[in-house]
Amino acid sequence: MENTLGRKEGQIVGRDVVKGASTFRVLGIDPGSHVTGYGVVEETVTGLSCVLHGEIKSVRGASLTKCLQTICGGIHDVIRDAAPEALAIESIFYGKNIRSLIKQGHVRGVAILAGADGGVPIYEYSPLEIKKAVVGYGRAEKGQVQMMVRAILKLPELPPPDAADALAVAICHIHFRKADTL
Repeated sequence: MENTLGRKEGQIVGRDVVKGASTFRVLGIDPGSHVTGYGVVEETVTGLSCVLHGEIKSVRGASLTKCLQTICGGIHDVIRDAAPEALAIESIFYGKNIRSLIKQGHVRGVAILAGADGGVPIYEYSPLEIKKAVVGYGRAEKGQVQMMVRAILKLPELPPPDAADALAVAICHIHFRKADTL
């Protein structure tokens, strides 16, 4: 049976999820109503590494309520499994249509609530800040972000697009470390 993270029960995901001494672990979230990306990045004295990443996908045709439950449960699972010290989330992108913005707002709310329930401080970054932190250019294309995330984290292959965006959010927080939480 698969859980909300799309893995079989009991399956270990990513690298060793046990935190080492003097590390900083961040959960990045790329909110989407159909696909919500997540990525956990850990900073150590030797650099950045990917702990785990993936996409939380709702069942096609499911009600908004069911989608939000799936996303919330998936984020709770990641927080439980990875024990992040911070949650960073992408702010709403203003160029989308109003229906997309409203749905994205619901997903962001659920993600923020899941982080708060897990006792994780929550930080927000704009798409421009995220792209600038990872690619060096605020108007970078999605493929450029994927390639830079792969290079920065020394991943063997490109992560899925929404997971790459979430990893980029986590990398951005590690670089900027805003003081003010949401």
